[in-house]
Amino acid sequence: MSGRDDRRIVITGMGCVTPLGHDVETVWQNLLAGRSGIGPITHFDASTFPTTFSAEVRDYDFTQFVRHPEHHTHAGLSTRFALGAARQAWDMAGLDSVEPLDRYRVGIYLGSGEGTLDFDNYAASNLAGWVEETSSIDAARWAATAWKQLNRWTELEQEANMTVSHVATELEARGPAYNCLTACAASTQAIGEATEILRRGDADVMVSGGAHSMIHPLGLTGFNRLTALSNRNDDPTSASRPFNRTRDGFVLGEGSGIVILETLDHARERGATILGEIIGYGSSADAYRITDIQPEGRGPVAAMRQALEQAGLEPTQIDYISAHGTGTKENDSVETRAVKNVFGDNARQVPVSSIKSMMGHLIAAAGVVELIACVLAIRDQKVPPTINLDQPDPECDLDYVPNQSRPAELGVCLSNSFGFGGQNDTLIIQAPPL
Repeated sequence: MSGRDDRRIVITGMGCVTPLGHDVETVWQNLLAGRSGIGPITHFDASTFPTTFSAEVRDYDFTQFVRHPEHHTHAGLSTRFALGAARQAWDMAGLDSVEPLDRYRVGIYLGSGEGTLDFDNYAASNLAGWVEETSSIDAARWAATAWKQLNRWTELEQEANMTVSHVATELEARGPAYNCLTACAASTQAIGEATEILRRGDADVMVSGGAHSMIHPLGLTGFNRLTALSNRNDDPTSASRPFNRTRDGFVLGEGSGIVILETLDHARERGATILGEIIGYGSSADAYRITDIQPEGRGPVAAMRQALEQAGLEPTQIDYISAHGTGTKENDSVETRAVKNVFGDNARQVPVSSIKSMMGHLIAAAGVVELIACVLAIRDQKVPPTINLDQPDPECDLDYVPNQSRPAELGVCLSNSFGFGGQNDTLIIQAPPL
């Protein structure tokens, strides 16, 4: 991609905390090896739920990453994931050695979900207010219990914007600060919008990505009620099976991914190591239904085409597609249809894979971790696999890189994220500029 270097946006740092590891290289090697991070739920007793497994982040201590853990004593779980990922990305980018670094030109744009919900108080208050004889709620009794048990810190930290606040405090980033929560598309949208902030000159550096954990009773209940989750309780590691004929839903995951974005001018001026260049971003809405994708994939088609247009590329120039690939009946067939629409005769020539088969669906954090995988795929010239793909769906007939990673000549990758509510976002990344 040619053009002014102050409008070209590059990645100079990456960090992640996921069910497959707490740093970029560990996660990448586990992805290439086709390992699964899925197992029984331990965050709470899920034995009475239709789904009893998820992809949890295990044995993680955020205090090993941050410089001032005392500032984050009350931080929620997703915020703690983001703090670890952000510090990794910041250190990889080498920004602490930049003098002077105008902190008012360092911004944050995250796609982060709600913090830890005060479920115990929520449940206790409802039970205290319930009047069995009349099958109704006594508001006074409910309020008395809620007031007595309310934890002010938990109440504050459940807000989605608090992750941005904690990361800003840790990194002393005083520039533009935003958070979006467009469901499963959130962190991809955040990165796309962060690139636009840099292109219009409102910042020199943007910390972007996302964090989320919905592995709690309300999250699991909601997705079970939507019949969106797999119920393969007898074999959790094989439950996430995108594009497989026997797929029965996605696996709930959690974690965070963060990237450091800069203008090419700013990165070169300070001698930064450039990891990749974001050259295209597309965003659309289905305007169809809250929980259903438009059957022909009009929204995903529009997002992919916008990203290709911004990048100045033809579909034949894409070397790999990181699929949204959730493992639901609807998503995988519609995404396949959309790719065929955009890529035409070349659709079956380009490798497509879904790393959700290994780490589950990180919801708001999914897109950024998948983009990081694209950066590493270009670096190592290897495509991560879609595991658990042993019974291909005849309707899903693209090259999904089944079960084993493979070498490939990769220069440009496209990454898709589609969210409940009909949000669709696509990013295109290429190898670092020479």
